[in-house]
Amino acid sequence: MRVQWNRVRDLFERALEESPADLDEWLARECPNDADVRAEVKSLFAHHTRAGEFLAEPIAARTPWMLNELLDEEPGYPTGHVIGQYTIVRELGRGGMGRVYLATDAGLGRAVALKALPPGMGSDPTQRERLRREARAAASLNHPGICTVYALVEHDGELFMAAEYLEGHTLRDEIAAGRHPPAQDVLRTAQEIATALAGAHAAGVIHRDLKPENVMRTHDGRLKIVDFGLARVDPAALDGSIASLTRSGVIVGTPAYMAPEQLNGDRGDARVDVFAFGVMVYEYACGIHPFAAATPPLVVARILQSEAVALEGLCPSLSHHVSAIIDRCLMKTPRDRFPSAAEIATALSEPAALKVKPVRRWWRMHQAVVIGLYFLASGIGWLIKEWYAVGPAVALFAIIGMAATAAGVIRGHLLFTERMNQPGLATELRRSGQMTKVVDLLIALGLCADSALLLVGTDRTVAAVLSLGLAVGIALARLVVEPSTTTTAFSQ
Repeated sequence: MRVQWNRVRDLFERALEESPADLDEWLARECPNDADVRAEVKSLFAHHTRAGEFLAEPIAARTPWMLNELLDEEPGYPTGHVIGQYTIVRELGRGGMGRVYLATDAGLGRAVALKALPPGMGSDPTQRERLRREARAAASLNHPGICTVYALVEHDGELFMAAEYLEGHTLRDEIAAGRHPPAQDVLRTAQEIATALAGAHAAGVIHRDLKPENVMRTHDGRLKIVDFGLARVDPAALDGSIASLTRSGVIVGTPAYMAPEQLNGDRGDARVDVFAFGVMVYEYACGIHPFAAATPPLVVARILQSEAVALEGLCPSLSHHVSAIIDRCLMKTPRDRFPSAAEIATALSEPAALKVKPVRRWWRMHQAVVIGLYFLASGIGWLIKEWYAVGPAVALFAIIGMAATAAGVIRGHLLFTERMNQPGLATELRRSGQMTKVVDLLIALGLCADSALLLVGTDRTVAAVLSLGLAVGIALARLVVEPSTTTTAFSQ
């Protein structure tokens, strides 16, 4: 029986990693002779998938079978409907936490975002208290990097929150676009978020659900932290009655951005936001979640048990100082992280954070110079073919020309990848290393052969020496210079 369960476990773990499109077909191929093992694996996989769906997002967002039906049944407020001093313009969005409307404020003549609880929850004291707590927590914060809350409005027994209307997109949209930002943009974004979060921490407010969806970039480029619905407020900072509606041992938030202590049911302190900040900036910088896995439960397992790959290895353009700051935010033990966002903001403002690795420019210059040498080698090969005008010279020109074209394309691809897909650069460097070495040496040998032809069959000694010198230069650039510049540019 132990052997059978070991087989079930092994197949189950492999199925999670490979995520086959057709599980039955995959199991039939991997385990054709044991129907019991296949049945156990299918059962585990089904339970695991349901658990994954539960952990992927906040609980309120994963209950469409309850909340969305209520939202669909209720038509919502039409354009022109008046709620206190606010007039509805249109609905902006809906979800598990209710509806958000664009409205105009008759008193001050400005646009606001009006948040309403889901239908049927307006009379729930707990839900009303959550909205009230969100409003009071955000309203206690006076920072340009935090969405401003204007008022709480009670109308016909329903509770509404009027907040700053933000036009723009979320940090999630930027990550999903797949464009990896330059180091300066990563630093600037991290500084803005850390400074805004530091303002919240200084006021005794812990966000507890910091993630890319809750950071907005407005049309003028400013960043704003939004949605303090799960925030915990220090009782010393505000009335203790709104400090928390969450009992110890209850998990709140989005698991993929939660600190290990949160996942273990602890309330935690400001350092849970520090961890979420590290996850979010890491993902923004390289496009990869630091604990990425095939399914949400595996993500949670990696948050609890595994160390993230150092950001510097995936984003070599970041300074060592900035990468080290993000890596520290991701420490498993709270005491190993920054105490709060204020310390992160201070560290990110140090001169070392602004330092750009100049050696990256030398690596790019090396690639460009070598591509230029390929053109020169092809030109010399063509001249020797014209001068010599016999079979060997023609063949050597063909070899040098094709090799130079292939190597130029490879190096151009590396330059493009370094600019546009930094997380994939390490893989491309490994893949292309042997190819460029072989091609460069082939070009060098072709030039040496051309030099020999000139020395033996003509009196063009100077051209022969120049051809030989170019061959030696290309060989040394690939065998000696390039390994050194690449290692220095992409590691510390």
